[in-house]
Amino acid sequence: MSSPAEFYNSLPPISKAYATLCLGATTLATLKLLPIYYIALIYGEVFYRLQVWRLLTNFIFLGPFSINFGIRLLMILRYGVQLENGPFNRRTADFLWMMIFGSSVLLGLAAIPWFESYFMGVSLVFMLLYVWSREFPNANISIYGLVQLKAFYLPWAMLALDVIFGSPIGPDLCGILAGHLYYFLTVLHPLASGKNILQTPMWLRKMVAKYKIGAPVNTPAQPANNTSGVFRGRSYRVGG
Repeated sequence: MSSPAEFYNSLPPISKAYATLCLGATTLATLKLLPIYYIALIYGEVFYRLQVWRLLTNFIFLGPFSINFGIRLLMILRYGVQLENGPFNRRTADFLWMMIFGSSVLLGLAAIPWFESYFMGVSLVFMLLYVWSREFPNANISIYGLVQLKAFYLPWAMLALDVIFGSPIGPDLCGILAGHLYYFLTVLHPLASGKNILQTPMWLRKMVAKYKIGAPVNTPAQPANNTSGVFRGRSYRVGG
């Protein structure tokens, strides 16, 4: 059984960095060392006072320490890590690009009054969950040991639980929308047309290679091992 330090060091770089930032932000906010107002997504402050850091910092606050915070953090450590170690193995730039694209979509959705939110971290975590559910659609999932279901349905089950417990569903829906748009543009559309219109930019690949983030790309990505059926997940990625 590995120690906490060994577990932490074994995490892939992007998921580890994101989980660390989220835990750090909540810790600092709890200790009142970080006023959350200054990291919230407030477009008036972004455009009129040029506080552009808010476009990034709003994603690292998942709320105060609570059961919900623990669940969201565990979602990063499970689903984000499985994505980064699985379909995105040796493709750190592609995984980082997915996070950047998803964050950009969520920033756009946050400008719509119905989806307006000061913090989009929960939505970004839900986007990871949605993409994971499409990559591993036939995995068997147990919810609190009470309900068994296929991973394909997990985002909707989690959304239903938020409805039952009275949590807002706007962040969940934003994450699902962002995740589906990413999956459509990088998997479904290329499967139908043979063209990937959302390729990872070369500048990002060069940056990841320059700073040696993640494992080097020395072997081609392997197709996901999904069983046959109506939900197959990724079979290949064109130009990714």
